[in-house]
Amino acid sequence: MRVQDGRGGRLLAGGALALALVGSGLAGDALTGDGRTDDGAGGAPAADELARGHGWPGGSARNVVLLVGDGLSIAARDAIRLATVGQDGELAMDSLRYAGWTHTDSADPEEAVTDSAAGATAFATGVRTYNGAVSVDVAGTPVPTLLEHARRLRKATGLVTTAQVTDATPAAFGAHVPDRADQSEIARQYLDDTRPDVILGGGEDWWYPEGDEGAFPDDPADPRPEVSRSRHGNLVERAEALGYDYVTTADELAATRAERVLGLFANEEMFEQAPEGQGDEYAPTVPLATMTGTALDVLSRDRHGFFLLVEEEAIDEFAHNNNAARTLQAGQAFDETVAVVRDFAARHRGTLVVVVGDHETGGLAIENVDPDDESGDPASTSPEVLQSLEDGPFDVAGSDLQFTVDWTTSGHTGASTPLTAEGPGAERLARVQDNTDVFVVLRDAMRGRR
Repeated sequence: MRVQDGRGGRLLAGGALALALVGSGLAGDALTGDGRTDDGAGGAPAADELARGHGWPGGSARNVVLLVGDGLSIAARDAIRLATVGQDGELAMDSLRYAGWTHTDSADPEEAVTDSAAGATAFATGVRTYNGAVSVDVAGTPVPTLLEHARRLRKATGLVTTAQVTDATPAAFGAHVPDRADQSEIARQYLDDTRPDVILGGGEDWWYPEGDEGAFPDDPADPRPEVSRSRHGNLVERAEALGYDYVTTADELAATRAERVLGLFANEEMFEQAPEGQGDEYAPTVPLATMTGTALDVLSRDRHGFFLLVEEEAIDEFAHNNNAARTLQAGQAFDETVAVVRDFAARHRGTLVVVVGDHETGGLAIENVDPDDESGDPASTSPEVLQSLEDGPFDVAGSDLQFTVDWTTSGHTGASTPLTAEGPGAERLARVQDNTDVFVVLRDAMRGRR
């Protein structure tokens, strides 16, 4: 059954991932709000109220949760769906009420395809920039981010990722640097400038100076050496002096009752990226869903609401390695996290949930199993040949069918990425749009502007 939402948009029963076009404009304006003081009741409104953006005074979003599947394409979402719930099932990320897609073009003068830094900057600031830039424009000038807008509205803020907490995507919301590689400076800016209330993920190496291993031993023999390298001294000690509870294990995270939490759970990423059988592993010591649940618990104590960025980095990294099995595994973990956020939104009125990919990675394609098509063993194949090989077969859940995954590149592609959303203002995202438009809608939702 299809129901019109009154703006030309189409609400799809069951939330199937289909495009719903609406004609609302996306013109933005300056941040002038003075913040909310009414924390209201926690009961969830009816589904139709959520769909129209009601459920919180003035139609604003008390809480905004942006979930970024790094490298997540529509083909990857479908592969995750087939492997997880089958042809007749539905992922949590696909069950959100509104669906659209985003163009991913950056403003890089030399490359046509975006990287994660420029893609995240578009979401975070509404400005297109060059590849490698973290919330600065093409001239290198810092541009205000959604996290900073939320702070001006007196909302709590948080960053959660399976990458380094100072990697490109979270950094774009909490820092401003011309080069995404300057991760120690990004960590310093978190503490000295933007001060997110919750920072959870990997990357402890960027918080401790050379020679100080912190909780995770240095591993210079790693293919990508893991060694402490802060250029700004011991940033963990500085965080603790600012009132952050520093945690490094799942038990410590579960036990914290602090209002500010810094959790670093690995030297670098919280997984081991590699082709199949070459040291690849996706087993974060603290699952993304657990980190996200803790962030929601901490941030929801703020009576003004919150802004939270959640990223699953491993989808992108394993796609770079043309490792379909681990890409699917990371995608399943991401969808479990979306389910946690959806459950929270159902219990907390006025929560806007948006799920989107920043770009596509690998040129992933879903194919039938065909012995006459490409085949091979990635673990015993040279890197040059690896890209021509299919992965699989993988079972289609709930059936006797199987599929394979093929790749066209180990890099990013310029494909648009799917977006699904639910909550106040979500109907404005049910369209074809630039990635910069996501910023406008989320900023306006926090301010109660429609």
